[in-house]
Amino acid sequence: MTVGTQMQQAISSCQSVLASLNSFSLETEDQNAKQMFQNMAQQQQTILDNLNARLQYIQSEEPQFKQQ
Repeated sequence: MTVGTQMQQAISSCQSVLASLNSFSLETEDQNAKQMFQNMAQQQQTILDNLNARLQYIQSEEPQFKQQ
C-alpha cells in the first residue's frame, strides 16, 4: 500500500467521523452534548483540512501518488 493510498484512506475515515459528529450534534437535544459534538466536529474538520493539505503536498512532490 502506497503512502498516497494510506492518506486517501485516512481522509475517508476522517470524513466519516466528521459526518457522524455532525449527525450526533443534530440529533441530540442535550445542549451540553450538542456543544461537545460541535466542538469535536470543528477539531475533526481541522484534522481533515491538514490531511488534505498534506495529500496535496505529497502529490505535488511525488507525482506517482496522484490518483489517475
